[in-house]
Amino acid sequence: MTKEENEKRLAYLKGIVGSLPEKPGSYQYYDEHGTIIYVGKAKNLKSRVSSYFHTEVDRFKTKVLVSKIHDISYTVVNTEEDALLLENSLIKKYNPRYNVLLKDGKTYPSICVTNEMFPRVFKTRTINKKWGSYYGPYSHLGSMYAVLELIKKLYRPRSCRFPITKDGIEHKKYSVCLEYHIKNCGAPCVGKQSYEDYHKNIAQAREILKGNTRGVLRALREQMEALAEELRFEEAEEVKRRYMLIAGFVAKSEVVSHTIDNVDVLAITSDEKTAFVNYIHVTGGSINQSFTFEYKKKLNESDEELLSLGIVEMRERFKSTSREIILPFDPGLNLDGVAITVPQRGDKKTLLDLSLMNCRQYRFDRLKQAEKLNPEQKSVRLMKEIQAALKLPKMPYQIECFDNSNISGTDAVAACVVFKQMKPSKKDYRKYNIKTVAGPDDYASMKEVVRRRYTRLTEEQQPLPDLIITDGGRGQMEVVREVVEDELGLSIPIAGLAKDDRHRTNELLYGFPPVVVGMKADSELFRLLTHIQDEVHRFAITFHRDKRSKHALHSELDDIPGIGPKTRDALLKALRSVKHVREADLATLAAAVGKAKAAIVHAHFHPESASAEATPQTD
Repeated sequence: MTKEENEKRLAYLKGIVGSLPEKPGSYQYYDEHGTIIYVGKAKNLKSRVSSYFHTEVDRFKTKVLVSKIHDISYTVVNTEEDALLLENSLIKKYNPRYNVLLKDGKTYPSICVTNEMFPRVFKTRTINKKWGSYYGPYSHLGSMYAVLELIKKLYRPRSCRFPITKDGIEHKKYSVCLEYHIKNCGAPCVGKQSYEDYHKNIAQAREILKGNTRGVLRALREQMEALAEELRFEEAEEVKRRYMLIAGFVAKSEVVSHTIDNVDVLAITSDEKTAFVNYIHVTGGSINQSFTFEYKKKLNESDEELLSLGIVEMRERFKSTSREIILPFDPGLNLDGVAITVPQRGDKKTLLDLSLMNCRQYRFDRLKQAEKLNPEQKSVRLMKEIQAALKLPKMPYQIECFDNSNISGTDAVAACVVFKQMKPSKKDYRKYNIKTVAGPDDYASMKEVVRRRYTRLTEEQQPLPDLIITDGGRGQMEVVREVVEDELGLSIPIAGLAKDDRHRTNELLYGFPPVVVGMKADSELFRLLTHIQDEVHRFAITFHRDKRSKHALHSELDDIPGIGPKTRDALLKALRSVKHVREADLATLAAAVGKAKAAIVHAHFHPESASAEATPQTD
């Protein structure tokens, strides 16, 4: 598109905007082919649409959208609620490219109660309103199976798929099956259970599926007491059995407050690309429905906009008639006959916190699923988290950590472990024998190792780390900084992991002077950092133990020139100790390792005999 054509397009669009009414409604943007690419709603159409064409609009995605608009249409409605409903229906109808995408979770199962003469109750993932009534969907399968099991024990609905008819029953076309004999069905197909009794049970099952367990319990109690007064104790016992089953089911469910009834609760959590809206419905003081919607953002939609869409989606999908909606904030939405509550404390605040917890858990689960399919995604996420927490100039692709190990200054060693993309790169691990430090001086040892490490990397032009982590607090960080920055003139971020009085890592330090970085000790990122610390500690300790073991196994036989490990082992096996080797005569040694080796060993322990034999005799 040429500059002149673009100016002509903008002039045409601004002409439409100038004539828009200042009333609530929905607006639609079209591309050059006449396809709807965006649907929006507004309290004031003229004000909202004109905001897209202001010169100060700086969001990149909005600029891209505006560059694609070639025409605008709109629909005026009476209220903001009507505008929201119209926007929701148009988005579903046209699926515009730049509108938020609802991941509606069609794969979640629902419970179906069929429209047959003797209805069946079963789970399904296929929704066809001609077949019957549907309850759900259930995002938590355990809850769905618990309800189905309760209904099966209480009312024993038939599970067969025969198209049972009244005429078929009268002409005895059916026969009882195994389900009747094991008491899982009342056999209405052969008239052993009446039509009225069967439908009475199904009516109560529908109430349980709606969450109205309190009403069912009340009716059962009244029935039980009436049967007892009539001395029909066996029937009263059967009703009592049903009552106890429902009471036990309710006791396991989430009971909130008996004063809260027919209330909807919604919460939202979001990031740059995705938002999750959780919906909870409370009936009779207990939660009987919970579901989480996932929205894919297209134009950096705000939480207020997405929560409003979630409310409309919830009321439409679950046929909600609640007159109160509990929310974390007021999205500025006016719904006719519906009160918006933003609680600060009490039972309603507890409900809101539960909904928010469901949002976060669902988001976490989705993230885990994605990371299983794409392991690189987890690494990038953790690197971004470290970058954000420490305000690093770039993601820490390569992280190095150092640790010292010695016992009273003896066998002093150090180790360096390298993590790349948050995974150990063991081929890059390095061990160091401390050469220039005498005695137990951890700071001096750390200086020597860091100096040797980064001097060599610089000379060999190897990549330097993006972050150094010290196994210690402020003191260790400072000595590393003195070498890296002051001596070598390098610019590498340095962090430290400090321990508490019980030698447990409890703080992440960063900066100079070092300050504590706010991070929960049970967070995934902190656990990863402590894993790096544990890994360098393990590597250093292993190296130190190996070195001490070699010293412990060293004997005087190893210092004899010409005597190798095989000869040493043969001597120790035959004579048991170095002391016995020293005291043995030449013949005994020769029997163990041969004359040549025996002569060398004997000469080492008895140099005077060797010199006497070498001195020539004179007459």
